[in-house]
Amino acid sequence: MRITLKGKDPESRPNGSPTIYKTDQGSWLVQGWVVEDRSVLDEMDIPEGETVVEIPDRMLRYFSGEGE
Repeated sequence: MRITLKGKDPESRPNGSPTIYKTDQGSWLVQGWVVEDRSVLDEMDIPEGETVVEIPDRMLRYFSGEGE
């Protein structure tokens, strides 16, 4: 899999996380804050082998390419 950096959160200091990447397989990789709130996770019915990360609304622009 090859990945292309699409955007780092410009308001996150000092590390620029969350981060969005596009893959060459027609998918996205999202680095964000780990969701550990058990009540939220229970509502989502997360399958084995999957996890949930949270990103702020301001990161959505990177999915469309606007942030490039």
